[in-house]
Amino acid sequence: MVGKERALEILETALKHSKGDQTEAVLMAGDSYLTRFATNYIHQNVAEKSGNLGVRVIVGKKIGRASTNKLDAEAIKRAVAEAYRVALLQPENEDFKSLPGPRPVQEVEGSHATATADFSPEERARAVRAIVNQSKAKGFESSGAFSTSATQVAVANSLGVRAYHRFTNANISTVVMSDTSSGYGSQMSTDASEIDAVEVGRVAVAKCAMSQESIKAEPGEYTVILEPEAVGDMMMFLGYLGFSAQAYQEGRSFVCDNLGNKVTGENISIWDDGLDPAGMPLPFDFEGVPKRKVELITNGVARGLVWDSYTAGKEEDQESTGHAIPGFHGFSGPFPLNLMMNSGDSSLEDMVKNTDRGILVTRFHYTNPVHPVKTLITGMTRDGTFLIEGGKVKSAVKNFRFTQSILEALSRVEMISSDRKLVGGFFGGSLVPALKINGFNFTGVTEF
Repeated sequence: MVGKERALEILETALKHSKGDQTEAVLMAGDSYLTRFATNYIHQNVAEKSGNLGVRVIVGKKIGRASTNKLDAEAIKRAVAEAYRVALLQPENEDFKSLPGPRPVQEVEGSHATATADFSPEERARAVRAIVNQSKAKGFESSGAFSTSATQVAVANSLGVRAYHRFTNANISTVVMSDTSSGYGSQMSTDASEIDAVEVGRVAVAKCAMSQESIKAEPGEYTVILEPEAVGDMMMFLGYLGFSAQAYQEGRSFVCDNLGNKVTGENISIWDDGLDPAGMPLPFDFEGVPKRKVELITNGVARGLVWDSYTAGKEEDQESTGHAIPGFHGFSGPFPLNLMMNSGDSSLEDMVKNTDRGILVTRFHYTNPVHPVKTLITGMTRDGTFLIEGGKVKSAVKNFRFTQSILEALSRVEMISSDRKLVGGFFGGSLVPALKINGFNFTGVTEF
């Protein structure tokens, strides 16, 4: 870890060397550790210390970017010079107004855990062993990974923005397989000491065991119970397809012509909150703008979008909500990194008991968008798909392919779990419950 003092020193060096009218420097640096296992055996244990400096230089209305993973003075100077050179080659961007100015940043609790930053390879190995032992006891094979990381983000610009934050992440996942089945388990937290590897293994092994004798069910519309991993997948794509102000301004968001209109069932509320310690908190965005809670869908009604300084600058009375993402990652436009959905008053067991006939889905796989405005996505079920009859899980079924509008699915939610789970996304994570949904469209069946 480079530390706060060194991080801000790097940014000041970048600003000092810039010839631009405005300059922004963003540093992401940290330590990451990964233990991989396959066929009940740890086969890889790696550690990486990395740092990446992204520079944005503005000359008039011309914008240039450059980045470097070398953080010595000469490398920083070269990156700044390259961003300036690129800016001079660009056409004028008439929509650009300005980089953001400084605003107070609220401190957040719970984003950095010493237990995660200090988590050892031996501790990760013991967690993996808890999964492997359960898998071997059943004659199955487990594979997966346990990663821990400690990251720093620092942002500075020539208008006076100075922001620094550190956070940790721990993530364990496994797929347990037999000759005819598979099961999945995972947990994610800022605090590695909260990871319960025994429970992750128990869930994955149980799903694998239940799935060994799968039957084929015909495609069609079913009542489904989606566990949080599947719900998180839908949330991630809903954020990608519609909640960005850039998507809205370009006319490719479902929010277009729908602000203030009902888009889901009244029992659905979705928001983004980078300050909530229940998620993966980050108090400012990658322009140094403070985050705040943004209501996106409230009781089924589309209420808002997430903005960065560029998209907000194109509107008369709009300001950034603190949702800029790092430009050197190849993405553009604002993005909701901390999506959350409301909880309900049911349990997964209640949902099963109250279902005459339906499908229980552990998670989705290979999900892709089909039609952004209709929020139509397609993908497959995976690692534990079960037929429910008469309020009980009757048997495993072969995996389905689905083609389904997310908003239509969220308009037919019958039950919502009281428990929510943090699941990973493109950059951050989503805090989501399990959902019972009527009329979910399965379009095909696999052979496994």
